[in-house]
Amino acid sequence: MTEDKPRSHGRLAISASRQPRSLMDGPPRLAKAWTAKVLTLFPQAFPGVLGASLTGKALQEGLWALETVDLRGFGIGRHRSVDDTPAGGGAGLVMRADVIGPALEEAAIGTPGPAEWPRLYLSPRGRPFRQADAARLAQARGVTMLCGRFEGVDERVIEHFGLEEVSLGDFVLTGGEIAAQAMLDATVRLIPGVLGNAASVEDESFSDGLLEHPQYTQPRVWNGRAIPDVLLSGNHGEIAKWRRAEAERITRDRRPDLWDAWQRRSRE
Repeated sequence: MTEDKPRSHGRLAISASRQPRSLMDGPPRLAKAWTAKVLTLFPQAFPGVLGASLTGKALQEGLWALETVDLRGFGIGRHRSVDDTPAGGGAGLVMRADVIGPALEEAAIGTPGPAEWPRLYLSPRGRPFRQADAARLAQARGVTMLCGRFEGVDERVIEHFGLEEVSLGDFVLTGGEIAAQAMLDATVRLIPGVLGNAASVEDESFSDGLLEHPQYTQPRVWNGRAIPDVLLSGNHGEIAKWRRAEAERITRDRRPDLWDAWQRRSRE
């Protein structure tokens, strides 16, 4: 007989929440599981794509946990306002400090300091999120992510809580939710046990500063294009040399910035 219930990986954990436990959906959180806390105006957007494939399976099995904090619940007045016009004038709206501050304080309950539990603000003016950032977050105990909206967040919140500003790229989104899911996907897949084959992350793009070499599989010939002979030779030394050369070529051609940085590190 088989069971449909997810496998158990340890003791259950309980965290503080203003939402009644009976109304909380999703799998139980396991003690010491890596946890993401996402502050957002759109909690219904989560887990989104994170609930599918390997990250979704790992979420159900308790290898990691996801909590959303609804910013609207901290809104001001009868209409639960979360924003106001910019001081000094200008277009758009700014998320209020007296809304975001209490939300961050509640999210911090039961968590250690930022060294063990980074606190990120997803902002187009932040530094680019890199593979090294995903690796750092995966080695922490968890992460808190603030999803910005409108013209951004009152600067005093960023300063007071020491938030790290990170960006998905040199473009502007309507909010931080998509960026949060992308960064969490990059991070969660590095948590031990999430991927079936841990070795699969070792030769990926950015793992050693280079882009990944080309990949091939069956059929041997497709539309007149054959798999390179070296990959079918069985000579693992030559295969490794070919893959390294291809990784260097692709990085040099497509990402001169990465190539220059990799060369500098190689000379050190």
